[in-house]
This record gives sequence, structure tokens and C-alpha cells, in this order.
Amino acid sequence: MTTGQEWLVDASGCVPERLKDAAALAALFEELVVLMDLKVVGQPQWHVFPEPGGVTGLALLAESHLAIHTFPEHGFAALNVYCCRTRARPDFDALAAKHLGATSCRVRELSRGVEA
Repeated sequence: MTTGQEWLVDASGCVPERLKDAAALAALFEELVVLMDLKVVGQPQWHVFPEPGGVTGLALLAESHLAIHTFPEHGFAALNVYCCRTRARPDFDALAAKHLGATSCRVRELSRGVEA
């Protein structure tokens, strides 16, 4: 029985300044919420680490969650999107390029569920 789908997105070659900018990351979350017709519960939470660190962000969704962890020193961002219902896969490559300046993106999609 499928209980959802999850995307693990590894974005590389990102612009370090964008990976330190909670507002830039919030814009990525906002676009994902609209594209995927998600419902945010409360306010997304952002933790900005001291230099040279990045940002950790989390949005609680009625459907599950969005999370991101950034590593500006490596030009890397790890994005996680989990939905309890099937959704069309967004163009993560284009979104990561637009919001993070990513030059490459690896996306793994997992079906989550209960095994009999």
C-alpha cells in the first residue's frame, strides 16, 4: 500500500550566496507549494548558521513536509519533499537552477508505504 511519495534532491554547483539567504530559499519553498498545490501549516522555520555555514529550513505541510539543508562551502543543497498523496513531479532541475543557481541536480523519487 502506497502512503506517499518522496523526492530527495541533491543540487550541486549552487551559488554560495543564495545558499546563505533564507529569503531565496523561502522563494523556492513558495514556488514548490504553488506548483504542487500544497498546504503549509503554520510558518516555515529557518535556521541560519554563522559563517561559513548555510541554512536549514522546514515547512510543515498538511501533506507532510518540505526541508532543505544548504552547504555554501560546497555549493550544495539537499532538498526533501514528502507528500502523502501522489503528485506530479515538478521540474526540480529548473527550480534548483532558478533559485539556487545549481548547475546539476540529482533527483531520487521514492514510493513510501506499508509492506504486507
